Amino acid sequence: MRKVGVVMNGEEIYQVGIYIRLSKEDGDDGESESVENQRDLIQNFIEEHEDLEFVEEYVDDGYTGTNFDRPSFKRMIEDVDKKRINCVITKDLSRFGRDHIDTRILPREIFTF
Repeated sequence: MRKVGVVMNGEEIYQVGIYIRLSKEDGDDGESESVENQRDLIQNFIEEHEDLEFVEEYVDDGYTGTNFDRPSFKRMIEDVDKKRINCVITKDLSRFGRDHIDTRILPREIFTF
């Protein structure tokens, strides 16, 4: 893994965490197809961008988006605080949460550094 802030070919390399969530209302017993689809979509995006380096995957399968009390979400925020990752990629903001006000504030409050 490269160090955060390393410049390669004139571009900063971002240490990426990918966040995947699927609601408990989905009803699947195992890892859902939607989780796989989100993972594939994000991994393909990362592979297409040389300035992105995958570090960690955070998956909350079967958790509601109505609050942020999710184990992988909390672990991801801890890794942001520890500067282990400096970029989070998700399929869309609804994966972070369903409360549109909190979801819009979250990137500004936590990911601004």
